[in-house]
Amino acid sequence: MNSHPTSSPPKTTGLLSAIVVVAALGYFVDIYDLILFSIVRVESLNELGITAKEAVTNQGLYLINMQMGGMLLGGVLWGILGDKKGRLSVLFGSILIYSLANIANGFVQSVEQYAWLRLIAGIGLAGELGAGITLVSETLPKEKRGYGTMIVATVGVSGAMLAYWVGAKFGWRNAYFVGGGLGLALLALRVGVYESGMFEQTKKSDVERGNFFALFTNRARLARYAKCLLIGVPLWFVVGILITLAPEFGAELGITGPVTAGLGVFWCYFGLVFGDFASGTLSQVLRSRNRALQLFLVFCGLMVAVYLFALKGATPTIFYVACFVLGISVGFWALFVTVAAEQFGTNLRATVATTAPNFARGSVIVLVPLFQALRGPLGLLGSAAVLGLVSLVVAFWAVSSLPESFGKDLDFVED
Repeated sequence: MNSHPTSSPPKTTGLLSAIVVVAALGYFVDIYDLILFSIVRVESLNELGITAKEAVTNQGLYLINMQMGGMLLGGVLWGILGDKKGRLSVLFGSILIYSLANIANGFVQSVEQYAWLRLIAGIGLAGELGAGITLVSETLPKEKRGYGTMIVATVGVSGAMLAYWVGAKFGWRNAYFVGGGLGLALLALRVGVYESGMFEQTKKSDVERGNFFALFTNRARLARYAKCLLIGVPLWFVVGILITLAPEFGAELGITGPVTAGLGVFWCYFGLVFGDFASGTLSQVLRSRNRALQLFLVFCGLMVAVYLFALKGATPTIFYVACFVLGISVGFWALFVTVAAEQFGTNLRATVATTAPNFARGSVIVLVPLFQALRGPLGLLGSAAVLGLVSLVVAFWAVSSLPESFGKDLDFVED
């Protein structure tokens, strides 16, 4: 890796500093808004006049693709801005955009309006996690980074449970209003949050910052970046296909009662709370990010097999238990983003930490048409099994071939 030290290490902060708290709450609202569509998909489309089962599935996938497309665009935009202008500007700018977009979502009257607002919301949602993880990683002592990002993730993913509760109690339009309001309220917490010292030191130097294309001009750097992206794909295969289409899988498996996407998302993300806590703690105990990720990927593979092949004729309760445990198994999201941040220098760190999770999320855009194409010859379960196997094997290879980053000094830049 081509790198050199920037300066003496900047001052660090504590685990419960304003930076960690705001990053965690920001991710909480981020996840609330990100997952809300999966929860209210059927209800909202039905109200907009889309009632046929196949149409609901197809229009739902279209809207998911629009949201994920926005996240791909936003990932690049916010990542570059994070390295050029600063982590804080991205953290709060992204919160503002997705909050306003979600309030507007509560007023939609057509699928096309819905789609364009999901695109804008996706652009906004793309920035918060990468900026937050970058800030936390650069301001905590290296021995505590894993605990800091674990707090961010554990608090953050619980936002999905609030989204389910609000959607069920107050309806889909009000759920969007609540999400937007929570984001705007969060902006009031800007006081006491300061910029990363590492970034401030790098800004004083003449090193080029935020050059997204620099990731592609060096073979070793590109390989590191591609491997970071691939680690996150299995999570979005699980959330974007297995859980979002829980009603369709429930029907195919002959579940003995009705299955809703909302409850599937709720139980999956409840599991993610425990999974993110466990994976972050495990990486600290093992003193290895890579070994913790490998263990979770194996666990995920086992649970995907259970979900697809061991639930035939099960009760809804058993199905939701499987969603919960499946959620635990993919609870390595913040660990994945932490690894991405630790692999790169300060002048490209926000770019990588922001684009990596969004490109991983955006993999749904590729996974969905592949899933639909394979569904014809292989069926619903066979198509999901093939995609799951490929994504997990590739992710395991990517983790196994990346340099270990636990305890790494992050005070360096990429040449």
